[in-house]
Amino acid sequence: MLRRRTGKDEVPASDSSRTSRPQFNRLKTEEEKLREEFGGAKVKQLVIRPRSKRRNGFIFVLGGLFGIFIALFFANQQEVISLESLLDLNLDSLIDAIPQGIISDAKQFTQHDRDTVTYDSFSVGLHLQSQGVKAKHPVVMIPGVISTGLESWGTGANSRQYFRKRLWGSWSMMRALVMDKAEWKNHVMLDRETGLDPPGIKLRAAQGFDATDFFITGYWIWNKILENLATIGYDPTNAFSAAYDWRLSYPNLEVRDHYFSRLKSYIETAVEGEGEKITLASHSMGSQVVLYFFKWVESEDHGKGGKDWVNKHIDSWVNISGCMLGAVKGLTAVLSGEMRDTAQLNAFAVYGLEKFLSKEERAEIFRAMPGISSMLPKGGEAVWGNATWAPDDRPGQAVSFGNLLNFRETNSSWTRRNLTTSESLWYLLDQSEDWYRNQVLGSYSHGVAHTRKEVEANEKDPRTWLNPLETRLPHAPDMKIYCFYGVGKPTERSYFYQEELDPLTNLNVSMDTTVTTDENIDRGVLMGEGDGTVNLLSTGYMCAKGWRMKRYNPAGTKIKVFEMPHEPDRFSPRGGPNTGDHVDILGRASLNDLILRVAAGKGDEIEETFVSNIREYADRVQIFDDE
Repeated sequence: MLRRRTGKDEVPASDSSRTSRPQFNRLKTEEEKLREEFGGAKVKQLVIRPRSKRRNGFIFVLGGLFGIFIALFFANQQEVISLESLLDLNLDSLIDAIPQGIISDAKQFTQHDRDTVTYDSFSVGLHLQSQGVKAKHPVVMIPGVISTGLESWGTGANSRQYFRKRLWGSWSMMRALVMDKAEWKNHVMLDRETGLDPPGIKLRAAQGFDATDFFITGYWIWNKILENLATIGYDPTNAFSAAYDWRLSYPNLEVRDHYFSRLKSYIETAVEGEGEKITLASHSMGSQVVLYFFKWVESEDHGKGGKDWVNKHIDSWVNISGCMLGAVKGLTAVLSGEMRDTAQLNAFAVYGLEKFLSKEERAEIFRAMPGISSMLPKGGEAVWGNATWAPDDRPGQAVSFGNLLNFRETNSSWTRRNLTTSESLWYLLDQSEDWYRNQVLGSYSHGVAHTRKEVEANEKDPRTWLNPLETRLPHAPDMKIYCFYGVGKPTERSYFYQEELDPLTNLNVSMDTTVTTDENIDRGVLMGEGDGTVNLLSTGYMCAKGWRMKRYNPAGTKIKVFEMPHEPDRFSPRGGPNTGDHVDILGRASLNDLILRVAAGKGDEIEETFVSNIREYADRVQIFDDE
């Protein structure tokens, strides 16, 4: 039973229930299915400590996953755009209203003045060029979630005004969101039943380097990497950005856009034309796309490339900040439209955001983008911990990371217990509409294959293809995998939740922002290790240990890890050349150096480097080699 410290005495939770909503007891009947896959859990007792004050942090991108909703309105803790002022703004006045810190950043990094940066954009490439480093392997870049612009190609009455304008990733999106929110939502949300285009709507991923080098004018993503690649001899003839519509589920990327077929064709053409194998460079969700592509291209029922296709065509895979085991914030985003970035806003900012784009609306939008749900945490209790323990718990830690959702007592019978990651996942699906549950269960799997026999049995099940704990790497003994990611930036790891008391919302629960302690809990969010967006267990486990097990890597593909500590420049709005932030690391000088060396065929010169405790945590994960 959960208890609340109320001053002198601890008061037990109430047993009364709220009958107007689905009871949490329903979860108990379905839970057996989940426990077969993830294992059981015990309920943990928690004591909530008094809240202490702590100032809001700087917020620009919404966790790197869902950036624009918060970025537009709450980029600074002291400057907030109210709903009333937004309604009367044109684009110019909207730009004027954005906090000056963001405006100065945008002016500094405008597309027309890309060389105006705090450090020489081309310095890394020029230094390597002076050492004789030059282009060798053709490079294919796979971007992450939200970083590809989406253009409208619809010609219906409601779409003509947006024809060939970006409704994601440009100031046109900002204008549409502010001036016609309902129509903007209709365009960016996919059909709930099919997961494809709604009737009369047609959004497509922008193509070419312009699709991913900048998110909006001033907010670079792949631009620094492109500049340095160009310095050692890369151009559109030997480098390619494989942009995709990240809203789509992975199967639908092929159904609607033939994405994997086109990627296969480009790689084959590049290898034939250049006479060299490919270097794949992926970021964040893009690394999951690569893993799925490896399985798709081998499959006799899909890509028909055969078991040796990857070995023949891919020299190296540069896995940058890959969310290989998902991210815990992905679950809360689709559960209640919340995460750290919303929880830690001040009261006025929260009021403005809720009035303009409520958490219920945000959850609705996120769920109607099935690609985002590919980042729900994978591995269950074996990876993320049980009710009393987690592999990344720190000595003396009062509240374990093992429970993803921690509930205080309420008057509802279904919020009186804490939920592990596996239970939280099923709770999400249990409380969701059928269309969302069908999309997730029909496209993805979140379990663990503990034996080689189980891995082999998954070969023909596309739902497992992006889960590295249920599928193997391709038969590519000559391929090299490089895992480059940032560490040392606090990253949300678990949450405190409560029953949603607002009778006007359809959400059952919401984040309990009243929980703050003198430890690492701030407004309902318990912080752990990672790059600010993706947890260390997700970026690091497979690279440090999982892919070193024969059942997940039967061909013995070589794995090399290079961790980069988060050492931001306090005077740079994007962290400067030594940031370890999930998105901003793409501009990090050392990362650019590493990518160029791999592309130039000099990856063997890179020495494996660990600066975190990931190997220690990986040894505690409850997955063991069966060889």
